[in-house]
Amino acid sequence: MSTATPNPAIAPPATLPPPPLPAADASWALFLDVDGTLLDFVDDPLAVHADASLRELLHALHQALDGAMALVSGRAVADLDRIFGASHWAAAGLHGLQLRRADGSVREIATPPARQAQLCRAAQALAAGFEGVTWEDKHNGIALHCRRAPAQFAPLQAAAIDLLPQLPGYELQPGNLVLEFKPAGMDKGKALLELLDSDPFRGRRPIYLGDDLTDEHAFASINQCHGLSVRVGDREPTRARFTLPGPAATQAWLDRVLDALMQGTPTHARIPGGHDARQP
Repeated sequence: MSTATPNPAIAPPATLPPPPLPAADASWALFLDVDGTLLDFVDDPLAVHADASLRELLHALHQALDGAMALVSGRAVADLDRIFGASHWAAAGLHGLQLRRADGSVREIATPPARQAQLCRAAQALAAGFEGVTWEDKHNGIALHCRRAPAQFAPLQAAAIDLLPQLPGYELQPGNLVLEFKPAGMDKGKALLELLDSDPFRGRRPIYLGDDLTDEHAFASINQCHGLSVRVGDREPTRARFTLPGPAATQAWLDRVLDALMQGTPTHARIPGGHDARQP
C-alpha cells in the first residue's frame, strides 16, 4: 500500500515572487500542467476546452522554443489532444504513465485488463457510497471527482486509503478535489526527467508551471535541475520557488515569455497584480 503524497513537512515560504522572464537568447524548456494552471477548473472534466487565443499562444511558444514545450497532466494524452488540438506536442499524460516525446515516439506503462477491471469495480462501489462523487475510468487508473461535493473529499480519502490494501500495485494520488488510484512508481517529476533526457529538451533550463499537489513531484525535479518551479494559485506548503495567482495570470505571463523570446525584454516586465518579474 502506498500513497503518492509528497512530503507534507515542506515549510511554506513567506512570500513567493513572480517568475522572471527569459533573455531573448534563453535556452528554456517549458513544461505546463493544464487544469488549474492553463485552464480554470470546471465541474465536468470533459467540458474543459482551450479557446483559440490560448491555442495560438501555445503553438507560437512551441515554435519559439524549437519544440521544447510539453504538457504534463493527469489527463490522458488523447484528452490533451482533444483540448488543444496539438497531436505533435510532447506530452506526459496520466501523471507520466503515458509519454509522447517531441519526435512522436510513445511509451506507455500499461495496466493488465483484469487488474483495471478489478479497480473499476472497487472504485465504482466506493464512489456510490458518497453522494455527488463521480468516477472516471482513465484506462490505467480511476479518478474520483468531488468538485460537485467538496465536503465529501475528506471522508472519501479516508475510505480510499482503507481500500488500498485490496488493490496491490496501485497508489492513491490526491489532487484538487480529486483522488486518483494509479499504478505505483510513476509521477510527473519522473516523467519530466525522462523528457529532459530527450531532444529537444536536453541541455535546456527547465521551467515548470503547476497548481496542484500532484505537481510537487515535478517541482522537486525542477529544483534539482536548477530550473524555475512556478506554483499557480496559493496552495501551501509547496516546493515551488515562484508563483502566479491563477490561469489568467499564467496566460498573461506566457504571452510575455513569447514576446521576450521573440523580441528581447527590458530589465523587468509587469505581471498582473502589480509585481515586477526581474531578469535573473
